[in-house]
Amino acid sequence: MSRLVLRRLAISVSLVFAVSLLTFLLQSLTPGDTARTILGTNYTPEGYAQLRQQLHLDQPVLTRYWDWLSHAIRGDLGTSPISGLGVGTEIANRLGVTLALVLGTTVVATLIGVALGVLSAVRGGVLGRAVDVLSMVGFALPSFWLALVLVLLFAVTLRVFPATGYVPFLHSPAGWAQSLVLPIAALAVHGIAHLAKQTRDGMLDVLSRDFVHTLRANGASESSIIFRHALRNAAIPVVTVVGLMLVSLLGGTVLVEAVFAMAGLGGLAVQSTTQHDLPMIQGVALTFTLIVVVVNFAVDLAYGWLNPKVRAR
Repeated sequence: MSRLVLRRLAISVSLVFAVSLLTFLLQSLTPGDTARTILGTNYTPEGYAQLRQQLHLDQPVLTRYWDWLSHAIRGDLGTSPISGLGVGTEIANRLGVTLALVLGTTVVATLIGVALGVLSAVRGGVLGRAVDVLSMVGFALPSFWLALVLVLLFAVTLRVFPATGYVPFLHSPAGWAQSLVLPIAALAVHGIAHLAKQTRDGMLDVLSRDFVHTLRANGASESSIIFRHALRNAAIPVVTVVGLMLVSLLGGTVLVEAVFAMAGLGGLAVQSTTQHDLPMIQGVALTFTLIVVVVNFAVDLAYGWLNPKVRAR
């Protein structure tokens, strides 16, 4: 296991470096720059050149990247030239919103999806066909459209949940939970459908194997067969789906945050890109990359726990 951890850590460091460099290069190649955004449409060539010099935009790209990297390693992500706010502070203020959406959606989708998958594999019949229908519907419904429908039904018509906004947990735990119900519901449908289908197919495959018949013949309880043996053997592809879903939610929250007027990292990324706010873009990209690295690392550890063969590699 220690060899697996060290290898994944080395890959993770390389990934963070590569993504930060690629983000910097791609942003430098896009039309326009921060100086034009700040000056607007009415500016003189002299003023434009002076501002570019003040922002160090006249320096080579790799020189600017090395300057950013040397500060980022020390924990200094710089200051936004557009808003004048510290990048680290702005990301910290918005990170809680995105993490609440992503982690909440992952937990809800995993619990409901795995439960539906196990029940449909064990019971079969109508429940099995219902999971197939749910999978097709869940894959077909866009999250942003579902979010609008949920707002219209539960916020405007029934007035059960708030239509927009995010309440920090420390301000009001009850308000925090209420503000997350509709966004998480909109994001979780696709994940529930995918996990239910994956769990059901995996469970059906494991339950048909010879060792399960041997366990039944030896008098093992049905609950022990299902949860201790079948679910664990079927869990590896499910863990993969959970990891992929969590990573994909980082991009999926952008539209949902816009629908519910929630100030998360997705909206900050879009705003920074349109404004050519390179320090903020770099900070958001670095944060997203670190989240992906942590998720992949957790998935690898789960693989090692579920399958001893992985630990030996």
